[in-house]
Amino acid sequence: MKSMTGYGYACHSSDGFQLEVEIKGYNNRYLEIQHNMSYLLSPFEAMVDEKIAKVAFRGKVDVSARLKVLENSAEVNVDLAAVKKYVEAFRRIEETAEYPVSLTAADFLSLDGVVTTTGERNSELYRPALEECLDMALLQFEEAKLREGESTRRDLERLGLALQECNDRIGGLVDGLEDYFRNLLVSKYNELMGSDRIDQDRMLQEVGSLLVKYSINEEQNRLRTHLREYFRLLDSPEPVGKRLDFLCQEMNREVNTTASKSQLAEVNLETVSMKDHIENIREQIRNIE
Repeated sequence: MKSMTGYGYACHSSDGFQLEVEIKGYNNRYLEIQHNMSYLLSPFEAMVDEKIAKVAFRGKVDVSARLKVLENSAEVNVDLAAVKKYVEAFRRIEETAEYPVSLTAADFLSLDGVVTTTGERNSELYRPALEECLDMALLQFEEAKLREGESTRRDLERLGLALQECNDRIGGLVDGLEDYFRNLLVSKYNELMGSDRIDQDRMLQEVGSLLVKYSINEEQNRLRTHLREYFRLLDSPEPVGKRLDFLCQEMNREVNTTASKSQLAEVNLETVSMKDHIENIREQIRNIE
């Protein structure tokens, strides 16, 4: 089991450049990768995404790749022909406006086409260092996701066992339903007709009818089945966050039905605890893949 949150960092330093890669993971319904990369590294975004997809099934992943070039091989070129044309244009402005125009070197630097820079922009020079840093950062990232995922798994296991114990206690109370309804009917019959007028066969029919109406055996059995699947998923190496969320919806439905059908206060108290456990489980599931 993996968490969606994690962190990884790696750096590379050489005579020509320095490179830092940082990866952060957050909770998200689907896999979403955001890049903050130097323009020289942008051609490798697809490669970065492919590597991330191998360690992250879902979640928001922020990737930062900072590149600092230490050796600048750029050449600065001045277009003298463009400078002459701009000078001629300024002279015509002076003649037309009959007002002197004062020019500085900074004015020419801001004009389009006067100064251009050329230099080596071969992104492939940085690919090996980027892949090395990315692999190291992703290793840390995955280890962090696994550590947090294991912690969450233990908590989910504890909550699942607590939910199972509540259901088992309800199972122990179900056996008292028949006695509860029989005693209830006897009390009503005694109150209305007197104990000597009770028809035992009719009494058993009424008890049976009430048991069919208010029986929670089916809900209990389905909940046990859901819990077995729940614990199986906790031990699965595959991403199970979405499946656990769907399973919680089914378990919550069974608990709600049990609460609506139950006539025993003790059962109702247990269903309140079960709803609380399921809500806590769903909160934890939001953190895992």
